Amino acid sequence: MRRREFFGMVASAAALPLTAWAQSAVRVVGYIGSGVPNDQINLVNATLQGLKEAGFTEGQNLRVEYRWAEGDYNRLPALAQELVDRKVLLIIAAGGSDPGRAAKAITSTIPIVFITAADPVRTGLVASLNRPEANLTGVAMVGAMLESKRLELLHEVVPQVSVIAALVNPAYPAASLQKQEIQDATERLGLRLVLAEVSKESEIEAAFATFTTAGAGAVLVGNDPFFGSLRENLAALAIRSRLPAISFRREFALAGGLLSYGPSFEEGYRQTGVYAGRILAGARAADLPVIQPTRFELVVNLKTAKAIGLPVSESFLLRADQVLE
Repeated sequence: MRRREFFGMVASAAALPLTAWAQSAVRVVGYIGSGVPNDQINLVNATLQGLKEAGFTEGQNLRVEYRWAEGDYNRLPALAQELVDRKVLLIIAAGGSDPGRAAKAITSTIPIVFITAADPVRTGLVASLNRPEANLTGVAMVGAMLESKRLELLHEVVPQVSVIAALVNPAYPAASLQKQEIQDATERLGLRLVLAEVSKESEIEAAFATFTTAGAGAVLVGNDPFFGSLRENLAALAIRSRLPAISFRREFALAGGLLSYGPSFEEGYRQTGVYAGRILAGARAADLPVIQPTRFELVVNLKTAKAIGLPVSESFLLRADQVLE
């Protein structure tokens, strides 16, 4: 290359704004998830979309190191340590509070953007939603705090049912709060509760057999990434047992569950990506308030209702954000 051409290139590059320099460098971020990767494809894509909106595109100026616990929460500290050892610029912690807490325990300098359905203050992720402080911020989906509302919706669909079953994963960080909320709601509604604590896929079929033996007329599947990844199996078991079922992600209804109620997880993950991008562009995690959803969606699978012989009132269907026929 001629000397004049070289200096011409340097001069042109120097004329670029600093933001252009920043966006052209490849940023390496870590993504630690408590769930199963195949179950999280749409949520990962939503996160990447948010990052793209903030100016960072995977394969161009962004590389993501993925680590998955696949439902084994005990693996999270080691996976978080791997990402810290890789010297990533930022960690996205997804699927409950535990991924964020695992990362927080290892690093106080690498920014962490979490997305959790549990209360991030009560689970110790941040001291305040408005001023998260330290190196963490993110999205609080408040899904684990909606079990009472889900029970009310389920009871509205089957008002004649007096025994309600519930599945809770004891390994989920918000399990104790979930159980208390479910117990309080069933007492308030005058229902008898059959609670099964399940943390392994092999235990689920036995739990449904217990529900049937106990005379349960409907089932609540607790908010937890573990149950989210098993939604097809859970929906099929509910249909086979002729149990109207409700869970927290719309994908549960899409898989054959009768009802789902909760925030849009895809939108929450997109916002997680936007926050991650803003921090990569120079924002401080402590200056970004924790985001909470303002809209919740009810999905009804009318095909499943017909399959189990359950009539659903027109007034209830009119309240649904989506009816699957």
